[in-house]
Order: sequence, then structure tokens, then C-alpha cells
Amino acid sequence: MAKLSNNGLHNKHMEDLAVQSTDALINVNGSRTLGRIIVIFLVLFIVILMLPWRQTIPGKGTVTALRPEDRPQTVQNQIGGRIECWAAREGQEVKKGDTILVISETSQSYFDPELPQRLDEQLEAKKDSEVAASQKMDATNAQIKAMTSGLRFQLSAAENKVQQSLNYVKIDSADLVAVQNYYETTRVRLNRYESGYKNGLFSLTDIETRRLKLQEDNAKVIGQQNKLSNSKQALLNARIDLDNIKAKYQESLAKAQSDMSSAISSRASARGEIAKLRNDISNITVRRGLYVVRAPQDGFVVKTLKAGIGENIKEGESIATLQPKNPLVAAELYVNAMDVPLILDTSDVRLQFEGWPSVQFSGWPSVAVGTFAGKVWAIDRVSSKGGKYRLLIRQDKSLPANDEPWPAQLRQGSGVYGRIILRSVPLWYEIWRQLNGFPPSLEKEPSDKEIDGKKG
Repeated sequence: MAKLSNNGLHNKHMEDLAVQSTDALINVNGSRTLGRIIVIFLVLFIVILMLPWRQTIPGKGTVTALRPEDRPQTVQNQIGGRIECWAAREGQEVKKGDTILVISETSQSYFDPELPQRLDEQLEAKKDSEVAASQKMDATNAQIKAMTSGLRFQLSAAENKVQQSLNYVKIDSADLVAVQNYYETTRVRLNRYESGYKNGLFSLTDIETRRLKLQEDNAKVIGQQNKLSNSKQALLNARIDLDNIKAKYQESLAKAQSDMSSAISSRASARGEIAKLRNDISNITVRRGLYVVRAPQDGFVVKTLKAGIGENIKEGESIATLQPKNPLVAAELYVNAMDVPLILDTSDVRLQFEGWPSVQFSGWPSVAVGTFAGKVWAIDRVSSKGGKYRLLIRQDKSLPANDEPWPAQLRQGSGVYGRIILRSVPLWYEIWRQLNGFPPSLEKEPSDKEIDGKKG
């Protein structure tokens, strides 16, 4: 029994030694393996931190058109009217000039179906008025010329009469002086005869003869004075006649000129009304052409904004939305204001369109799948709502290797996600930048020429 007990104790002691050896062996091998694993992961981590990382600026937006004329537009009617019939349906392709809608007139001023003919009749009447006014002007002008010619002869005759009367006055004045001289001589002789008669030199008969002669000469003086007065009166009458002729001519000329002014005014008024009628006729013709609302360009009718037949629409009201055909598609992305100074007009962009599966790696755009290349075309000068800035991205003309052009099925308004490509930095720098909230950096400060310039 004692021997069996000793053997049991010996076996138990040997088992304890084996367990202790195994534990020591496991502890030594486990520490070495863990250390090796940690070293491997540390080396891998350092290697990963040194890998190149492509800095990008994310942005979200929608698909749009690069040119304004390629973007969806509303078709408007230029005049108010009543809907008569629709010539296009939603989703239908239309050509430029195709009929979309036909309307009828609702303004009472244009109800008359023969309104253009009525205006043509008024126009012809006004043309006749213009011709009549022109003829009156010609007649008045001829009348003025005839009056001027007649006045010339009348004035010449009147002036001659005045000159003749003036000559008569001069002659009669000279005759009066001569007669007065004769009278004075006769009176002096009579005085001498009377003195001689007193002295007995002359007889009474001689005295009476001289006295009779004096009376005759006195009668001649009085007659000549009357004749001179008549000549002066004739001169005055001739001058009055001359003034009357001038006054009458001025009165007739003023009346003729008034008639001429009236004719000129009538012709000008007729011409103004003719121009207005022509304008009205042209407006009526254009307005009747606007009863048909046509497509402004090739495209597709996306949606009709009015419905039914007989509904009244106002002037300038939108009736349908038209999507132009074959637009030059672009993408508009919105980025934070902090990132705008880092973006150039020549920056590359990788785009991810809704509906096209893709796998995009932020730091390694070269290994992304399902993304498309783009180029920054324009950067807004002012911020949009929310303080973000809009970028306009167009398809890169020179496609990178193993890249595909933008899908032809892209529709405006669909969502797009993009990343603007910047410089390459180590991964540790990007982690450090993200942890500190710093913006991405550029290799060099962009010049004004690079910011303002564009590459097609």
C-alpha cells in the first residue's frame, strides 16, 4: 500500500512538471508571435500612411445644359385668346415652327373677320385725302405766283401814275410862279400909269386898260393856284391808290398763305393717319399669325401647362414646357465657399451620375469604376442659397485612357455627385488635415490668368 501511494505521488509530481513546462513554452512562443504580428501591422500601417492620396473636393448637384438655349423652357402665347385645339401631346417630338396650340380671338376690337379689308378701305380714303391736300397746295402756290405777277404790273402802273402826278405838280408850280410874276409886273405898271395919269401923262382909258389887265393876270394866278391844288390832290390820290394796292396784295397773300398752311396741315395729318393705318394693318396681320402657337426650336414637349378646349389664356402665359433636342449636357455642382479658392477653371472632375452604378474611391480616383471625366467650365462669382458656390462642369474633350464618354441617356434634372481633383499628398497628411479641419492645399497659388481663363 505504501508503495502504491509513493508511485501515485511520483506520477502526480511528474504531471505537474509537464504542465509547468507546457505553460512556459506557450508563454514564450505566444509573446514572440504577438510581437511579430504587431511589428507587421505597424510596418503595414506606416507603409499605408506613406501611400499617395489624391485630394478632392466633393460636390453635389444636377445635370443641366451648358448653353442657355439648351435648357428646358416654357412656350408662351404672345396674345390672349381662347384654346381651340391642341396639335401636340406630352412627350411628342416637335420641329421648329410646328404647331403646338391654336387659339381664337377674345378681344372685341378684333372680332370683325373683315377687319383688314375695312382698314384697307380707310387707307385708300386717307390716300385720296392726301392727294387732295397736295392738289390744294399746288393750286394755292399757283395762286400766290399769279398774285405776285399781277401785283408787279399794278404796282408799276400805280408808281407811274404817282410819278406822273408829281410831274404835274412840278409843272403847275412852275406855271404858278410865272403867272404870279406876270401879275406882279402888271401891278407895278398900273401903279406907274396911275402916277402918270395924275401928272397928265396917261389918259383914263390907259388906266382902265391896265386895271383890266391886272384883273386878268390875277384871275390867271387864281386859276393856276387851283390847278396846282388839283395836281397835288391827284398826287395824293395816286399815292393812296398805290398804298391800297399794296394793302390788298398783303391781305390776299396772307389769305393764300393761310390756305397753304391749312393744306400742308391736312396733308401732314393725312400722312400721319396713313402711317397709323398701315401700322394697324401690319399689327392685325401679325396678330392673326399669332393665333397659332409654334415651337421655338426642335425639341420635345415635356408637359402642357394648360388643359382643355375653350379655356381662356392670358397674354404671355406659359402653355407648355419644351426640352430642346440634342442639348450640350453639363453638370452643376455646389461646393462649400471654403473650397472655391482652390478650384481652377482647368480643374479635372470625376462625376457619378444617378442611375449608373459606380464605385468611387475618394483618394484614388484612378481606380474608380463607373465614373466619368469632366472639366470645370465656369465658377459662379456670387454664392447661391445656403452660401455654396455653383460650378458648371462640361465633358472633357480629351478623354483619359480607358474612359468612356458621358451617357447619351442623361436627362436634365437628374442627380450627380462629383469630386474636383486636386494635388497628391501622403495619406498621413490627409488624415492629419481632416483631423484638424484644414482645407486642401495647392501646389502653387493660382494666378489671375488661370482663374479667369478657360480651356475648351
